[in-house]
Amino acid sequence: MSSRSLKGLKKRIGFRLTVLYSVIFILSSTLLFGLAYFFLASSLSRQDQEAIRLKIRELSALYQTEGIGSLQREVTVEKKFQKKAPYFIRLAGPGHRTLVLVLPYQWAEFDLEGLGQPVSAKDMTWISVPARNGETRLTVASTYLTTEYVLQVGKSSEERKRVLRHFREIFAAVMIPLVFLGFVSGFLVSFRALRPIRHLIHTIRSIGSGRMDARVPSPQTGDELDELVMVFNGMVERIETLINAMRDALDNVAHDLRTPMTRMRGIAEMALQSEQDPAACREALADSLEESERILKMLNTLMDISEAETGVIKLDLKTVNVSTMLEEAAELYRYLAEDKGISLDTSSPEDLRVVADPLRMRQVLANLLDNAVKYTPAGGRILLRAESKGKQVLFLVEDTGTGIPPEEIPRIWDRLYRGDQSRSEKGLGLGLSLVKAVVHAHGGHVDVFSEPGKGSSFSIVLPAGI
Repeated sequence: MSSRSLKGLKKRIGFRLTVLYSVIFILSSTLLFGLAYFFLASSLSRQDQEAIRLKIRELSALYQTEGIGSLQREVTVEKKFQKKAPYFIRLAGPGHRTLVLVLPYQWAEFDLEGLGQPVSAKDMTWISVPARNGETRLTVASTYLTTEYVLQVGKSSEERKRVLRHFREIFAAVMIPLVFLGFVSGFLVSFRALRPIRHLIHTIRSIGSGRMDARVPSPQTGDELDELVMVFNGMVERIETLINAMRDALDNVAHDLRTPMTRMRGIAEMALQSEQDPAACREALADSLEESERILKMLNTLMDISEAETGVIKLDLKTVNVSTMLEEAAELYRYLAEDKGISLDTSSPEDLRVVADPLRMRQVLANLLDNAVKYTPAGGRILLRAESKGKQVLFLVEDTGTGIPPEEIPRIWDRLYRGDQSRSEKGLGLGLSLVKAVVHAHGGHVDVFSEPGKGSSFSIVLPAGI
């Protein structure tokens, strides 16, 4: 493997997690082995000491019942018929002179000069005698039988070391494949766990290359990574929707701006050809001002719609009296409605309130009333009313106008869309798009029911918020 590949592998989260888990596993296993080894060694040492005590009690009882002669004969028999796990036995007389010594042949390397240490008259004295090679030790307990005789019994640590060595070999034989298996399984687990991250990276690269329809496959695990995938896909879908809407809006704006810009150019050319006629120049300037105002209004409305749809619009939320808000909106169009012979009425409970931005909601109601007045013939009727629906407030703008053809209803909310009937009327085709965006920004929804020749009914539902 090249140094570049190895360096790249080290940077991968999966590799680092695997190494981290392996190190933790090895350290934990080593600690566990150390504790087990310590307790096993301590247990074997206690067992040897307990065996030595039992042997001393056995020989001491023989001395107490049958005397020193029987004890010497028993020790001699021990020496002649050595058992599988023999004891070191020494019987010393006056002046610590050795009377009987049982020293198995395999223990000849022990230095026994240290056995002449003073012995406690009340309790056993424990002496540790090292072998000349330093590998094993002889643990000896000494006790007085009488004031003249000393009995010493000991055991070699060779058996303990053999058991502990076997324990270490078993641990090594088990640990090495376990470490390998743990590393491999950790790598596979981390590789599988990080699969959504790799899919996420691949999807982001696809989106960067222009594929806005790319999505991250959901692992369907219900964990945090699955939630991340769902949130990311939702974000991409929203971005795709906004980009498509922006693209459509730009196309529509480019199309709709072409006409006023062409008209402004024509007006300017006619003014230049008017041979310094002041009246013609003033009329040209007035027409240009009107066209520029129309363009600015279109752009500002598109900006408001975009801010509302993307959630960045700033709403000045207040608790508003609905009846007052309806009356203020209707007052703007009452004279225009009367000029066309249309009755405009409002209806709402006096104590009905809603938490909303009063300026934006008046803008919404004004757009709906403007359309109602435009498309309602003389003698018609417009009703602006509101009512409570549990924790919601329902606004209705009803008219007896020309209505909307069924095939056009799904498209009336699109930006800059104007139906066949609306092309003869002044307007930008942005009013209903703004209505929908502002209502959604308030957490509500808007709908329409219309019948050609009978009129339309626009409904807005907002959370009361109080």
